[in-house]
Amino acid sequence: MSEPIDLSMISADESDPHRNGLPANGHRHADEEMARVLGTTPFQMALDASGAGIAHWKHEPLHDIVEPMTHHVIMAYNGAVQRMERRSGRSVAAGTFRPGVVIIIPEGSSSRWDIPKPVDVVQLYLPQTTLERIATEAGTAASTELLERTAHPDPVTSRLLVSAVDALEGNEALDTLFRQQLTDLLATRLLAAHTDLPTTIQPVRGGLAPKTLLRAIERLRSDSDADVSLAALASEAGLSRFHFCRAFKESTGLSPHAWLRKHRLEQAMKLLRDTNEAVVSVAAELGYTSQTAFAAAFRKLTGETPSDWRRRTR
Repeated sequence: MSEPIDLSMISADESDPHRNGLPANGHRHADEEMARVLGTTPFQMALDASGAGIAHWKHEPLHDIVEPMTHHVIMAYNGAVQRMERRSGRSVAAGTFRPGVVIIIPEGSSSRWDIPKPVDVVQLYLPQTTLERIATEAGTAASTELLERTAHPDPVTSRLLVSAVDALEGNEALDTLFRQQLTDLLATRLLAAHTDLPTTIQPVRGGLAPKTLLRAIERLRSDSDADVSLAALASEAGLSRFHFCRAFKESTGLSPHAWLRKHRLEQAMKLLRDTNEAVVSVAAELGYTSQTAFAAAFRKLTGETPSDWRRRTR
């Protein structure tokens, strides 16, 4: 990434009491503690009101203590290979930062970090309640206590996290749905690979009933201010988020986020082809924070800018 954070991507609720001082346990939200210890701002960040979310940081060498946080922090490295040390009490863990490894800082833990070179890292901020919800919805007896990991090989989790920032488009509905899906997916992965009692979570089989699928699609297609979050879609279907997301993909071949993304692209193409609306107006109508964000998302999917596509198809 080459641009600083777009603050419009942060959806923190100002009424959240944790945002107006430290929580009762004295621990900061993960994004706040990271900003403090890294002494910079993220290149990109997408959070919900609880502080859960995704952030992409590039920071200078670090020699400092990360204080206890209210979230688990899972990191994937995206920079040059380098050695680092992590000290927790008398315990010292040395590791090699490189693509394909993950770092896990469990909620409430504290450690000193010594990283000699600049760092490019993507972080997931995960509430303990999310792990517990996924374990319950999946019907597993897995432990929800995450293990501390230091440069631990896990290319699956690393790849998911590193690719996450490129999927954020500056569209609140799409970004919220993507972030919720990714968080649930990564929570499932963490339960299976990074607890003291790992488990295999069985895949959900069978799609949605036709009427349930129709209602979900109607909500996703709505031009109103209908809530298209994963929580709202699952609630209307009478299913958990875990089961709804998997059943929707079984029925349509696409995740809810991928389905909505495809639908928004089709809407954009129709407006560009059949109307004389300015590109900036099309971007606003489809919920993008700016014409630049819309153009980047459109080009990612089609290989062309909206203006070039319009000229070619008319």
